Amino acid sequence: MINKLKGRDLLTLLEFTSDEIKFILEVSKRFKEEYYSGVLYKPIHVGKVLMLIFEKPSTRTRVSLEVAAYQLGMHIIYSNPQELQLGRGETVEDTARTLSRYVHCIAARVFKHETLEKLAEYCDIPVINALSDKFHPLQSLADALTLWEITGKLHGVKLAFIGDGDNNVAHSLIIIGAKLGWEVRIIAPKQYQPNPEILKFIEDDVKKTNANIIISDNIEDVKGVDAIYTDVWVSMGFEKEAEIRRKILEPYKVTMEVMKIAGEKTVFMHCLPAHRGEEVTNEVIDSPRSIVWQQAENRLHTSKAVLTLLIP
Repeated sequence: MINKLKGRDLLTLLEFTSDEIKFILEVSKRFKEEYYSGVLYKPIHVGKVLMLIFEKPSTRTRVSLEVAAYQLGMHIIYSNPQELQLGRGETVEDTARTLSRYVHCIAARVFKHETLEKLAEYCDIPVINALSDKFHPLQSLADALTLWEITGKLHGVKLAFIGDGDNNVAHSLIIIGAKLGWEVRIIAPKQYQPNPEILKFIEDDVKKTNANIIISDNIEDVKGVDAIYTDVWVSMGFEKEAEIRRKILEPYKVTMEVMKIAGEKTVFMHCLPAHRGEEVTNEVIDSPRSIVWQQAENRLHTSKAVLTLLIP
């Protein structure tokens, strides 16, 4: 399995099989177990270089990747496009060809997913999606590890995502849910339901794993899920429509009443950062049912697994 992953890009998770995703999660779990047993560093990539290109600011994605790379013995170069010739008009293609000669892996956080696709096409090294407007695969890997820890299972998890169902986190949860045989309920107003194209992408996986992807606008459909998940209503790039988004999405705020509808054992998830009082109340995110900090920590362990497995 390891040899099958070496040199691969991670752009959406659609490019990985169910077994490959399970293997990444198993390695992530082992890394976490070692972390808590006192085995902090396995410098298997000594002397190799990870390039981070971030068009958007970040806390969890940047720090988890940097710490993961450091623990693997790598050097890290961080830059935004304005610090590269990209900011002066050099093409993504030419940048990719050049960086391939210097570094061993690129993780890019971009406004447009097409930028990542160009990087991957013209790079001879692995390219990792550190967030784009369409997908956030690193986050969904951490989410899957967290749900595995909480429920004890990788298959058959029931997850409800509430709010803006057409965002990158929701898309990636749909994909990983289809790959792992989950029931994913996207509960969103009709204006913000998932792009139908995403649902077409996963049709074959749904048949193979018996996953169930449900699209609804009824908040009552959270009943019986293992976890309720939400994200900010106004992502970077959507500031101009902030007020209308808040108005439409207000009925989809995660409150303790919503948690009660779901059930006593349902946990709360959020990729963070949270806009407290907007998509979720303080009472929920600070409650014992909230596992958001476990999610955040697992970004480190899954990032470490991804770098270990993809970099030759």
